[in-house]
Amino acid sequence: MFVEVLVELKAKKIDKTFTYKVPDLLTDKVEKGKRVLVPFGNQKLEGFILDIKSNANLDYEVKDIISIVDENPVLNDELLELGIYMSKKTLSNLISCYQTMLPKALKAKAKFNVNKKYIYYIKLIDFNYIPKNNNQLEIIEILKNGDELKSKLNSISISSVNTLIKNKIVEEYKVEEYRLNTKKDSEMPKIVLTDEQKKAINIVVDSLNTFNPFLLHGVTGSGKTEVYMNIIEEVLKLNKKVIVLVPEISLTPQMVNIFKNRFSNNIAILHSGLSDGEKYDEWRKVEKNEVSIVIGARSAIFAPFTNVGLIILDEEHSDTYKQDNNPKYSAIDIAIKRAKTHNCPVLLGSATPSIESYTRASQGIYTLIELKNRINKNLPIIKIVDMRNEIKKGNRILSEILVESIDSALSRDEQIILFLNRRGYSTTIMCNNCGLTLKCPNCDIPLTYHKNGNKLNCHYCNYTTYKPLKCPECNNETLTSLGLGTEKLEEEVSKIFPNSKIVRMDIDTTQRKGSHERIITDFKNKKYNILIGTQMISKGLDFDDVTLVGVINGDASLNIPDFRSGERTFSLLNQVSGRSGRSRKIGTVIIQCFNIDHYSIVYASKNDYKNFYLDEMKIRKKLKYPPFYNLSVIRMISDNLGILNEEANKVKKYLIDNTKDVYILGPSLSNMPKINNRYYIQIIIKYKNLNQIYKHLEFINNKLKLSNKISIDIDFNPKKV
Repeated sequence: MFVEVLVELKAKKIDKTFTYKVPDLLTDKVEKGKRVLVPFGNQKLEGFILDIKSNANLDYEVKDIISIVDENPVLNDELLELGIYMSKKTLSNLISCYQTMLPKALKAKAKFNVNKKYIYYIKLIDFNYIPKNNNQLEIIEILKNGDELKSKLNSISISSVNTLIKNKIVEEYKVEEYRLNTKKDSEMPKIVLTDEQKKAINIVVDSLNTFNPFLLHGVTGSGKTEVYMNIIEEVLKLNKKVIVLVPEISLTPQMVNIFKNRFSNNIAILHSGLSDGEKYDEWRKVEKNEVSIVIGARSAIFAPFTNVGLIILDEEHSDTYKQDNNPKYSAIDIAIKRAKTHNCPVLLGSATPSIESYTRASQGIYTLIELKNRINKNLPIIKIVDMRNEIKKGNRILSEILVESIDSALSRDEQIILFLNRRGYSTTIMCNNCGLTLKCPNCDIPLTYHKNGNKLNCHYCNYTTYKPLKCPECNNETLTSLGLGTEKLEEEVSKIFPNSKIVRMDIDTTQRKGSHERIITDFKNKKYNILIGTQMISKGLDFDDVTLVGVINGDASLNIPDFRSGERTFSLLNQVSGRSGRSRKIGTVIIQCFNIDHYSIVYASKNDYKNFYLDEMKIRKKLKYPPFYNLSVIRMISDNLGILNEEANKVKKYLIDNTKDVYILGPSLSNMPKINNRYYIQIIIKYKNLNQIYKHLEFINNKLKLSNKISIDIDFNPKKV
């Protein structure tokens, strides 16, 4: 017997299977999708069995596999097929597609192992035994009432427990325990559904057992989560499984607890905040059919259910559903592919749908469902503040009206969220004398100053250094911080409101496991009355006493050179505004910005998605951007800028010579032209139909992946250009 094995190496040149012979002792254990340990040159590598053959006509000596790693396949038939689909769709190595699907414990990776967690119990087997001392007597009396934890009996006497085991009076056994607790925290009160919610639920439930993509467009606070859970209950009655995806930053403990309290231990949770052991346990719950629901971030779309009845993607507009590194897959694309396989609905939900998704709904490709009203009927009052006028008054960070509103909310014992889409104490450090900006030596971009630790950080390559006392160029001591970060904002608010209780939530304060949950719980319990944060506080949070949301630098995202900057600004402002006034109290939102007349800000202040969409579509059509055209970006990377320019121009010439009705932009330096001492150049291609361009991109990818001089990276319909 022979097997075709895809080994763990990700090198583009080794994107193929290798043939190995199966020793007679292992033939009964061979199955497609299992991992095996194989000799590969001078190494021992793990790989996946992709095919099994009874014979192989080869003109060289075939090596034997060393061992079979798994009792059961880690990749089922659907996932094996899905990996091939992803590889072709993204022009990525097949091994990288399979590795992306799996938790670290199940990836093909030699010399890496995650152990199962066990609890040890003791049971009595000799009921006629006469104890020799008081400790033995106490242990035996406890065991007469049933088996007991070994750790509890050890607290009486370790030596007595060991003696009883040795003399076979009692017996020790172990039971596997999952590391993550998914039991109910509290009972969920029965929620009375609105007519809009009932209608939305019925539309989807009537389509169960058929493939149908739905777009649920519901304003913030309209009860989309309750709609999801009611539909899920109907799917479970059919004995089918459900996958629920939420963006990583929305996967808050609040969201998880809502599902836990509704569905108890019938859920598995998959996201990057879990340890390797926890991910391994949660994956095996799914694999062993111990749960019916998976809730998680992007990679949870690969949950190995074999009987999927519904796939939900909440906040479907989120950029995080598209993976940044290879394979650059879209979770929405994979969800639709899996839904077709399982013949089930896909439900995409958002208060601010992506322009592409709303267009598909408008054209009937998706079925549009709308929730136009908040549950409490009260949308927040949104006010726009022109910071050009405030700066003239000397208010550089907090406007007069925002300070007054914070003071008023605090006096009523209400809570405030201040949102800033920037982390760190300040953006950059600059010398007042010579104008030098302190930059990363590897990436040639300004370093971010973090006051806590007095450090300068590069958020691209993680280069870190201490803030110098003098300018390294002219030795002047007047180094000035420019820009605004969350640390600096917290300091400013503390000065104005010294008696307030402030908590900051950003990447820097949530690095420790459990810190995210602790901050949210403490804020909900009113240990703090002001929450300052970055994007992670813009979605998925629900606090009854938050009546004021202040947005600092609301138009900052408009300055990003990307055709989606208007869409992102509208979405962000709409989402963060939705955190205010979610209970019976009326909420207020104050957006501080400079571009007060920009259509994305004006429409966000009116909660007017439809007119924002119409204006955005006019611009997209004129500039030939999605949804009117598809985009692909060819990124080329090298440590030699001259060679990179030369190769990029060859690629452009090939495209011009071999394509038609295609718009080619570049080659030009990427937005981040240098990261970690490597240069980045990109070519943007606009086209109507993928068939026009795919074979040419495939040719370029296959040609350049053999190059030792440059690396190539092709991204179809990227979220960021």
